[in-house]
Amino acid sequence: MSETAEDVDLPYDDGASQTEKIDALEDRLDSLGDENEQMRDRLLDANAENNKYQQKLERLTHENKKLKQSPLFVATVQEMAEEGVIIKQHGNNQEALTDATEEMRERIEPGTRVAVNNSLSIVKDLSDETDARAQAMQIDHSPDVTYEDIGGLEDQMNEVRETVEMPLKSPEMFSDVGITPPSGVLLYGPPGTGKTMLAKAVANQTDASFIKMAGSELVHKFIGEGAKLVRDLFEVARENEPAVLFIDEIDAIAATRTDSKTSGDAEVQRTMMQLLSEMDGFEERGEVRIIAATNRFDMLDRAILRPGRFDRLIEVPKPDTEGKAIIFDIHTRDMNVAGDVDFEVLAEETEEASGADIRATCTEAGMFAIRDDRTEVTMADFREAREKLESDEAEVEVSKTFA
Repeated sequence: MSETAEDVDLPYDDGASQTEKIDALEDRLDSLGDENEQMRDRLLDANAENNKYQQKLERLTHENKKLKQSPLFVATVQEMAEEGVIIKQHGNNQEALTDATEEMRERIEPGTRVAVNNSLSIVKDLSDETDARAQAMQIDHSPDVTYEDIGGLEDQMNEVRETVEMPLKSPEMFSDVGITPPSGVLLYGPPGTGKTMLAKAVANQTDASFIKMAGSELVHKFIGEGAKLVRDLFEVARENEPAVLFIDEIDAIAATRTDSKTSGDAEVQRTMMQLLSEMDGFEERGEVRIIAATNRFDMLDRAILRPGRFDRLIEVPKPDTEGKAIIFDIHTRDMNVAGDVDFEVLAEETEEASGADIRATCTEAGMFAIRDDRTEVTMADFREAREKLESDEAEVEVSKTFA
């Protein structure tokens, strides 16, 4: 039943004059107009919220669909035959004859890595993906670390320069003497002592292509993936000669081989054997110098430590008192340090500190000055910073004990 005029709640009394009635109706109209605008804004907000949830629903639906899909297996094309494509599946090394579309046959060749489904049909070509991953590890710009930024490691710096920098800058010096320049250097020592900074300084001082990677990046769950990435990395290095290949945390793939039969350990060992072959195998490495770093020298396999792979094994220890004073001076170059600050005294008071510890101490000392609304960092700030960092380390050790 439709609403009549008598049912409407009018905004005026029956005894009101005509003018009062018009004014009241106009006020009600303005009020209804404002409410209408508010409702329209709420509707727009609700539509926007609805669109956001729709997009989220579509994304989750897509992810759910992907999770329900059957996994793909990695295989290598062995031969292109008229009857089809002969592939060898990674893991079980079983060969199979499968079919491929004409478009796929144009993109693959013997040696190409492909992804196959449960029926061993070729789904996609994987060769370009790995190449892109290896290319991404090349650094186009030089790091901003120089030898002047490293303190207390004069002997280590000289050895690294002789091993890596000199053969790239002055190869004639080695040919005149009649020797082959060292091909690789391994930096080992406790964490935070400057191993990575040494590698960055070398990259800064040479015009060589610099390729950086971590050993953990070579550990993959698919059989053959790590070994393929190692081959690609060295191929990228050879294509961009002269080149420096820096492998951080090399113990992740070069640990001593064991009798473990698990698939994970077996894959890591395959990757390491490929690395051994690339470092000193039948194929010439070319003008590619290798720098590697590790905190766990004791874990490394003896095969990777022999000359020809790493000709120099350089220990990078924690700095002595003189070295720590130099590191304090390096990390406070841009700081407004008070006249009472004595770096030699601070170096003596920080007995077991590494270069990274000293850098953290300088940063924390600056924070103490900022908290007190000062622009000058005092000796007391440095001491408080050292005590705070030592206290934090002690708490971490205690938590490890009770974990």
